[in-house]
Amino acid sequence: MAIGILSTLLAKSETILGSGHSSVVSMNLFVALLCGCIVIGHLLEESRWMNESITALAIGLCTGIVILLTTGGKSSHLLVFSEDLFFNYLLPPIIFNAGFQVKKKQFFRNFMTIMLFGAVGTLISFAIISLGAIHFFKKMSIGNLKIGDYLAIGAIFSATDSVCTLQVLNQDDTPLLYSLVFGEGVVNDATAVVLFKAIQSFDLPHINTTIALQFVGNFLYLFISSTLLGVLAGLLSAYIIKKLYFGRHSTDREVALMILMAYLSYMLAEFFYLSAILTVFFCGIVMSHYTWHNVTESSRVTTKHAFATLSFVAEIFIFLYVGMDALDIEKWRVVSDSPGKSVGVSAILLGLILVGRAAFVFPLSSISNLTKKAPSDKIDFKQQVTIWWAGLMRGAVSMALAYNQFTSLGHTQLRGNAMMITSTITVVLFSTVVFGLMTKPLIRILLPSPKNRMLSSEPSTPKSLTVPLLTNGHDLEAYESDRNLITRPTSLRMFLSTPSNTVHYYWRKFDNAFMRPVFGGRGFVPFVPGSPIEQNDQQWQ
Repeated sequence: MAIGILSTLLAKSETILGSGHSSVVSMNLFVALLCGCIVIGHLLEESRWMNESITALAIGLCTGIVILLTTGGKSSHLLVFSEDLFFNYLLPPIIFNAGFQVKKKQFFRNFMTIMLFGAVGTLISFAIISLGAIHFFKKMSIGNLKIGDYLAIGAIFSATDSVCTLQVLNQDDTPLLYSLVFGEGVVNDATAVVLFKAIQSFDLPHINTTIALQFVGNFLYLFISSTLLGVLAGLLSAYIIKKLYFGRHSTDREVALMILMAYLSYMLAEFFYLSAILTVFFCGIVMSHYTWHNVTESSRVTTKHAFATLSFVAEIFIFLYVGMDALDIEKWRVVSDSPGKSVGVSAILLGLILVGRAAFVFPLSSISNLTKKAPSDKIDFKQQVTIWWAGLMRGAVSMALAYNQFTSLGHTQLRGNAMMITSTITVVLFSTVVFGLMTKPLIRILLPSPKNRMLSSEPSTPKSLTVPLLTNGHDLEAYESDRNLITRPTSLRMFLSTPSNTVHYYWRKFDNAFMRPVFGGRGFVPFVPGSPIEQNDQQWQ
């Protein structure tokens, strides 16, 4: 019955292409599938094996099979993959929400370790995967690939997707591990994209010492400039809202300004050929530290749910589409005469991913442990295994980069390009489904919950909307002292009031003396009639 209805809808869309109504039919079906993913994901929330990503992939695969049957093997998807759609509309809310919700104290306390894993580790993985691809694929004669293609393969498969792991890690139970996996994932994606863009912008076949130094300089320039742009955009939004108090007139205005400023930072990075991922991530961190505290209480609740919802829908959209696109017959027709070679290429790529990941996680963890004094700050072996496992999955970033590299000249005509596209799809599906299905059981074995409760597939959220979602330990302690809402043990308060990290201590002094008086933030918004502080005070009187 369902197949018959879908066949009728698809036939209808084909007969009215000239009217443009076919896109409306396709979007209706796709939105219905998104609703189905949310409902089924909710029903399977406590499953030992499933999570939102795998659910969306499975539904996408099933839908692709149905569409293949109803179209006679001509197509398997409702929408055509677009890099612009992915990079300009789906990725920004995901990355921004990641920065907006991060617990800043844990993130910056482990900043050097995160940068070791996310930047240095990605470069190590990139080198191993690129060298392995050159060594094996040249012997297999998979097609006419150039040196730039091999290096692009290293960047493509160095981009991790830690969504599955983060869905089962708990920020409160394992704060160190969560901050490392989360922070490394964002920095890794940014590093991989910056590497990819740098590879495409240089004449690699004629590389020499000068070009190599320019490559390194360009990489560092992109990394630093992208970060600074995100910080400036976040500070600008904080200053505007602090000075103008949009909340006195309309909550909608200040919420709209936050959303638009965040998106503007992303698009400005794209305009200036910077790393938009890094830019919008640090814009989210700065907004959560300054801007979010300058708005009214209703705006805080609204922005928290708005950013989280946009990110959630975008993630489901991506995995659903990847599932459908994996069965696109056009991609597989070119490599159909040698399926064994296609499987071999995918297996080699998976092996290189495993080796490249292990080559930096365990050595860099040992280096990081040498700089830590407290045993609780050190990464034990079980945590190292979890971090290694978290980075084995590949997702939408790898897909988008592969399309960018191997479809410019037409992947249906060049055998090497078609081989790499289909191998990327295979690696993404296998790593997400197989590794993703094993994530929950593995974490239960390696990191049993101290509270002996089931790990939720949803990230932890505050028990009360009056407690800020984005506070770190110090901010929360300040909030408690201001509001007297929550009581904490004296020992914990004393620990938080005396930071052990020297960098954090000096940053906090600089922040309180110079930054917060100008840009606002917790406890530094001046009293003005109708201001957020006055409204919050009236709420509790």
